[in-house]
Amino acid sequence: MKTIISFFAGLALAFASGCAVGPNYVRPTSVAPESYKSTNEFGVWKEATPLDNVPKGAWWEIFGDKMLSDLENRAASANQELKAAVARVDQARAVARVARSELLPNLNFDPSITRERFSPHQVPNFGGITVNTFRAPLDLSYEIDLWGRVRRGFEGARADAAASAAAFHNILLTLQADVAQNYFALRALDAERATVAGTVGLRKEQVRLVRSRFEGGIGNELDVARAETELATTEAEAASLAQRRSELENAIAILVGANPSNFKLAALDDADSRWNPQPPAIPAGLPAELLERRPDVAEAERQLASANAQIGVAKAAFFPVLSLTGSGGYVSADVDTLFKWDGRVWSIGPSLSLPIFAGGRNLANYKRSQASYEEAVARYRQRVLIAFGEVENSVSAIGHLTEQAAAQQRAVASARRAADLATQRYTAGIVSYLEVVDASREALQTERANTQLAGQRQIAAVQLIKALGGGWSEPQLSHAGNDSAALSSPVSRN
Repeated sequence: MKTIISFFAGLALAFASGCAVGPNYVRPTSVAPESYKSTNEFGVWKEATPLDNVPKGAWWEIFGDKMLSDLENRAASANQELKAAVARVDQARAVARVARSELLPNLNFDPSITRERFSPHQVPNFGGITVNTFRAPLDLSYEIDLWGRVRRGFEGARADAAASAAAFHNILLTLQADVAQNYFALRALDAERATVAGTVGLRKEQVRLVRSRFEGGIGNELDVARAETELATTEAEAASLAQRRSELENAIAILVGANPSNFKLAALDDADSRWNPQPPAIPAGLPAELLERRPDVAEAERQLASANAQIGVAKAAFFPVLSLTGSGGYVSADVDTLFKWDGRVWSIGPSLSLPIFAGGRNLANYKRSQASYEEAVARYRQRVLIAFGEVENSVSAIGHLTEQAAAQQRAVASARRAADLATQRYTAGIVSYLEVVDASREALQTERANTQLAGQRQIAAVQLIKALGGGWSEPQLSHAGNDSAALSSPVSRN
């Protein structure tokens, strides 16, 4: 017994002193600019450090739209792609638990009953007898992880599970952003449809006016044809907008996990027909730390960690594998004496497997794992660059759309005034109906463009939130404001 204890103690010491071959994981550096290009008010860039576990909250509530909040909640609970992502996370975690189980011994209980007849002509000769053998053994197998193959495998599986969780959060954020963007696009279409519907009514009044003037001998048939053409064209545009709205409504239904045939979003009522919401303001001092919450960056980084661990697994294949096998139990010719102490049997001993010739398989697998790691590095750095680009695009879009919206408001006011003046001058017989047509068409186009800009500004705000990995909260902004050094000088990237 003392010998066995000493043997196990020696093996435990060997395991504890064993090394893990292959490189230890170190996150690669990436070149980052010192500040946002579009504006200097939002702080400095930082090297991406995954913080996707930071709570993002219900960021859509900053838009103050109850219907949007309801749709976001429905999507989070019923979207099928999101449910599939949850299942993939469960799978990855189960794989990690399987890998972790290799760190522990494998113990099996393998009872058996054998009835065997011996030949009287065999050597050694037991005579022509038939015997029963009852066995009740416990079989033990355990790989002594001297080179860290099992530990590296578990390290990689754990990183894969973390990457799967990050992928889930990326799908969730994308889903939330898609719901918001489609919703704002639909509301912009509602307002645009209301504008066009109002213009259809105006066109009908103009047709009646021109026809009455023609019938009274004041106008001409050309003016009637022009008025009827403008009416038909506007009605066609209204039908086209209705089709686009139906498509957006169906897209939202799929995102929230509803059957499009049974899903309906009420259009804006008359009180909201001039839909022109102001997007949430981007607070000064928006910390660059918010970018670190992007789940796609976290996913790429953890895939990189997994690829690094696989190098160690591949390298361990060049070294011998030391395993411990043992068996202990009872053997007897009948059941009555099976579990008597003198019927015990046991065996224990290590085994060594040393690869001598594998046809270059181990070397090829090692080179493949190295190339896979380099691919993961490139994907990670590319994802960081994309994150930078998306934030820059969103910040730039918000700034330019704000300027465009202000100019468009002035254009709308001028176009409406021009249309009123043209109608008055035509009624007075000063100008031809062609000027009324041009002025009315210009007024409709500017009003539709103004409504479209309102939707684009809301969508740009959603895209910025998505690019930053989620919304922002007052505590985060306060923390950023107190950190004056972080907002006044580049972050060290040593």
